[in-house]
Amino acid sequence: MSSTTTLTGTKPTGLGSGRRLLRGMPWLVVRQHRTAMVCVLGLTLLGALWIVYERHELIQVLDAAGWPGKDAGDPLQGDRGYGYITTILGGLPLILAVFVGAPLIAGDQENGTAQLVTTQSVTRRQWLTAKLGLAYTLALVSGLVLSALFTWWWEPYRSLFPSQWIDGTIFDNTGPVLPAFLLFFTAAGITIGCLARRVLPAMVVTFLFTVVAQFAWDEVRVRLGSTQMFTYPMDSELPARFSESHEVDRWVGNANGELFGWGTCAEATEKAQNACIEEHGIVNDVIEYLDYSQMAAMQWTAAGLLLAGTALLTAFTLWRVSRRPL
Repeated sequence: MSSTTTLTGTKPTGLGSGRRLLRGMPWLVVRQHRTAMVCVLGLTLLGALWIVYERHELIQVLDAAGWPGKDAGDPLQGDRGYGYITTILGGLPLILAVFVGAPLIAGDQENGTAQLVTTQSVTRRQWLTAKLGLAYTLALVSGLVLSALFTWWWEPYRSLFPSQWIDGTIFDNTGPVLPAFLLFFTAAGITIGCLARRVLPAMVVTFLFTVVAQFAWDEVRVRLGSTQMFTYPMDSELPARFSESHEVDRWVGNANGELFGWGTCAEATEKAQNACIEEHGIVNDVIEYLDYSQMAAMQWTAAGLLLAGTALLTAFTLWRVSRRPL
């Protein structure tokens, strides 16, 4: 009786306390991973505020220089704020994959929490859905916020940025690519953790996978668009409209349209070089390029590939957890 009176008079705590936005398993998962969630959201907020500040500073510099009527130089070249922002954006896939994705399932498997939870009135599917929902929501919110703000900063002033649109610093951090990028690497971390069943090995393997995958992505990115060719008289200036184009390759060609490698007539002397040019009938320079107008289509293609990869990895994780012992 005494015990009952004490419990009745005590303020309720735990799952049944107060009115909350989340209840049950979602609330438990959020509470379990609240440190990682706060860190990711804090990093997102810091990055967002920094982008807004840097954009404001750039506008002040450009207004003082009289841009676009006058040349403003390279205001972002060597700018530390720009470097910090690109570092945060570039590091987010690794952070989410290693510190959110990899331990998400592996941690519960290693500690036995997975077995404990699923012996209660909770199915494996409910437990896993809550886990994946938290991780993917974090990745999506972070990606959408930072991508929207970085695009808002870059788009009107892209000619002043030190990186080309095809570089990972711009292409991967604007438009739909960044949210898809974060979702894919988070899914990869979760899948690796599910297979490893131990936190530390899962984090190490995920780290290595993320580094290798990002190097591989650099090669994939430039192949997402169809290259175009442009021929112009040899030794003349390339038209200004190609200033934002990415040059993939370069040749020389003759009047019949036959192409030769750029170094075909790289002879030791000018006389020998002229003889080579005359022999092959070379009269044109030819470039193979990706135009800036292709960027949006390439980005949506990239996002589609990454989301398809995310769906495959998620389906595999669901199958694995549903069918195999925890």
